[in-house]
Amino acid sequence: MNKGIDDYQGGYGDEQQMAAETVLLVDDEEIVIGVGRQMLEKLGFSVLTAKDAREALDVYKNNQNDIDFVVLDMILPDMEAADTVNELQAINPAIKVLLSSGYGADQQTNDLLSRGCDGFIQKPFNMQSLSDKIEEIKYRP
Repeated sequence: MNKGIDDYQGGYGDEQQMAAETVLLVDDEEIVIGVGRQMLEKLGFSVLTAKDAREALDVYKNNQNDIDFVVLDMILPDMEAADTVNELQAINPAIKVLLSSGYGADQQTNDLLSRGCDGFIQKPFNMQSLSDKIEEIKYRP
């Protein structure tokens, strides 16, 4: 039997710390935005969303002091992932980015990771894998 989001018993870090953390979730698929938002909120995060790279850049520029990290779909309709990451890093060189894709990690993923992205998660992901990846990147020096 598959457990739903409401059945998830895991957690992420200290609840008081989570309440202050905000994630920018970027994906062009409504279902991923909807489910991803629910998962992140269940983990205790505030969530901002964007459906494409341009919107993500606008949201980040306007909220960069509040956003703790970005979950970025690698295939967006308006911009390559590398260009999106470059523009985000131009705004904030210390930005934390978790790459997301329905495809496995490939050379582009490895290139982005070597250029400062903080992790990769393959879709579809579940609550536990998302929580684990977030903990991994949040506590990385």
